[in-house]
Amino acid sequence: MTGRRRISPHRPYGFLTSAVAGTLLLSGCGSLPGASESSRKPVTVMTWAPDTSGTDAVNMAGMPAMARAYARWTDERGGIDGHELRVLTCSEEDTPEGASKCARLAADKDVAAVVGSYSRHGRAFLAPLEAAGIPYIGGYGASAEEFTSYISYPVNGGLAALVAGNGEQLADDCGQVALVRPDTLVGDSLPGLLDVSLRERRLPKAHDIRAPEEATSYADQAAEAIEEAGDGCVTAVLGDGTETFFDSFRRLGDAGGGVRISSVAGSVGQPLINRTGGPSSPFEGAYVTGWYPAPGDARWNKMRGVIQKYAFGDNKVDPEDTGVQTTWIAYTALEAVIEAMDRPDIWAGGVSVNLNRGTEVDTGGLTPPLRWRFQDGVGSRAHARVVNGQVTFQVVRNGRLTASKKGFVDVTDTLLDAG
Repeated sequence: MTGRRRISPHRPYGFLTSAVAGTLLLSGCGSLPGASESSRKPVTVMTWAPDTSGTDAVNMAGMPAMARAYARWTDERGGIDGHELRVLTCSEEDTPEGASKCARLAADKDVAAVVGSYSRHGRAFLAPLEAAGIPYIGGYGASAEEFTSYISYPVNGGLAALVAGNGEQLADDCGQVALVRPDTLVGDSLPGLLDVSLRERRLPKAHDIRAPEEATSYADQAAEAIEEAGDGCVTAVLGDGTETFFDSFRRLGDAGGGVRISSVAGSVGQPLINRTGGPSSPFEGAYVTGWYPAPGDARWNKMRGVIQKYAFGDNKVDPEDTGVQTTWIAYTALEAVIEAMDRPDIWAGGVSVNLNRGTEVDTGGLTPPLRWRFQDGVGSRAHARVVNGQVTFQVVRNGRLTASKKGFVDVTDTLLDAG
């Protein structure tokens, strides 16, 4: 035993695990071939997400599971630039208290970064990270604060980029758009993003339909959307509630027969399409705006291979899940900055400095090349940390998300105009 304090899995901030089958924090093993402990010290990072299986809360357990698989893969090939990668994971339970406790735990453990994580509670976790100087690399973008905090290094443009892109995607085929969105402060920002893209095509503003979060039925909103869209399009951006909305939409039968449906990543993805019938899913033919290439794209093959070999059959790690994909990209960024530092020790401040100075991350075409210098930002106060304002256009064909337009679409100007 190393003498390190063991953390009970029943603590409110979740659990800790090491990179290699839960052993590194509990034993002295884990040395890497060709790298002595004195020459290249281990790098400890954290990945958190709500693991709320069996409840109605958000469950993103695949993201920490992907982090553990990435670490196993990394250490088998000699670490990152000779550094053993140790991953701590934490369930933030989809609560502000849980997010804050995970962040404080990251500070207590002196991690070099929080990587590829998910939380809707940016205010709760960013303050402790800022106080400790710990960079937050590649969060999912579930909180607006991720796109303004100086210690945040997002790999995508968040919900704002998706909705801006969705307007552009719909503009070609929809004379009128009805937007169904949450009746929240975040939801209040979405119509303006959509309307900028519609206005550029000289289309009328989207009809704005507010909807309660976590409702069990959206029959009234679905009927209003069908009436307002006419022979145009209905787009719903309700997160987990999007499935419930389109179930209500489907139940209206012929009333919605002439309307094209649409959504964005995080609200509709391949796992949801699979779960609701694949080719017979109500999402067949839907437009979907994403951050990354479609799940079947060959650029994901490397990640798929790592999951197949190193996730040990963990069914939480779905390579078609956007959260899992985001974690993979975030760890790719971490690897790039560690290699750029080329030092025997890796610490949080050094990671931040190297990212700020312009370490470039090549994600193998899953995103444009990423850099986080001041001049790389989109230039909008509301999205100050966004360096990737590009999205992808997809459509559901035969039960699969496929590209409807080749390559990425840049919505940076839309983010600026809306801001």
